[in-house]
Amino acid sequence: MNDHYEASRLIAAHDSDSILDAVVPPIVQTSLFTFDSYDEMIAAYRGEITRPIYSRGLNPTVRAFEEKLAQLEKAEDALAFASGMAAISASVLSNVAPGDRVVAVRNVYPDAFRLFGTYLPRMGITVDYVDGTDPQAVEAALPGAKLLYLESPTSWVMEPLDVGVLAAAAKRHGVFSVIDNSWATPVFQNPIELGVDLVVHSASKYIGGHSDVVAGVIAGSKENVDRVRSEIYPYLGGRIAPMDAWLLLRGLRTLPLRVAAHQDSALEIARRLAALDVVETVMHPGLAPLPAGLRGTTGLFSFIFREGIDLRRFCDALELFKLGVSWGGHESLVVPGDVVLEQKARPNSAHEFGISSRSVRLHIGLEGTEALWGDLTAAIAAAGQPSEVKAAQ
Repeated sequence: MNDHYEASRLIAAHDSDSILDAVVPPIVQTSLFTFDSYDEMIAAYRGEITRPIYSRGLNPTVRAFEEKLAQLEKAEDALAFASGMAAISASVLSNVAPGDRVVAVRNVYPDAFRLFGTYLPRMGITVDYVDGTDPQAVEAALPGAKLLYLESPTSWVMEPLDVGVLAAAAKRHGVFSVIDNSWATPVFQNPIELGVDLVVHSASKYIGGHSDVVAGVIAGSKENVDRVRSEIYPYLGGRIAPMDAWLLLRGLRTLPLRVAAHQDSALEIARRLAALDVVETVMHPGLAPLPAGLRGTTGLFSFIFREGIDLRRFCDALELFKLGVSWGGHESLVVPGDVVLEQKARPNSAHEFGISSRSVRLHIGLEGTEALWGDLTAAIAAAGQPSEVKAAQ
């Protein structure tokens, strides 16, 4: 409760320095800013004064979101991007060079995995995957590495990691650490306090919270964020638009309330699924004690059906749950594992994100626990029937 109160106090309270004392900050929808004098323009370009010049570099609405996110993530600074992958790629590319080696935990976000397997090799950068739940295995892989890339919990299989222990190991070996914190959000996990150097979010997920914006953000020390800002950010062009930053500010205002609701409903549904005979495994971090530093859980988890359930019929019988990628919004979503395994243009590797062809990833939205459970059980019943019986109904 105290964590929720503190988060709400930081992001829901009225900002006293808003323009015209506006409760909702205005959208500064402009591409450039002009100067009153030659001297002012020279001073801005020399860095003697900080003021907007061009919205790809600095925009007041975007900066308002960055400052709010940094405050919530307990970081010195933050930098917003046009997508979560823009944030991931910038955080990695600003900290590696040709010939370097990256250590990544297994089962990372699939597009991060594809970045590591397609683009980084062109720069002569190698990536080794390790079991993030085994701190000794991670430590053994760190000597000589340049970067440690983490997710907690990991994608699809939802393995929660002891982030503080892994971050400490990285520091002992002089390895820069980056973590994707999209799942836990700053409400339930603050990796900077656990020793991680740079935090990444797909802000399209819970931070936005309404499935109407694609964005990313990084947070960390001023030095670490400035390195991304100066070495990568201006040249790859992944700058977020003012309107998107405004939508993220709106999403932040209710973030603690929303993730608490996602948590309660998802955990109850996970427990009920675990009790069903047709379910082999439920992969939800909240079904076991959480590692240090992870204060709660959100709405995304996976489970695996036993043999005998027709996954196609299960998906097609759902009504409240919709078939769709991404997550973090108000709506409940389902992604079947066999669809992901059919996706083309991924690097050939034994690393398959831990996805079984009988697995299902659920995002539990805000439609209500009982309504969602009824939808799931009805679809499971339909999926377990012989096809000729279902066709006769």
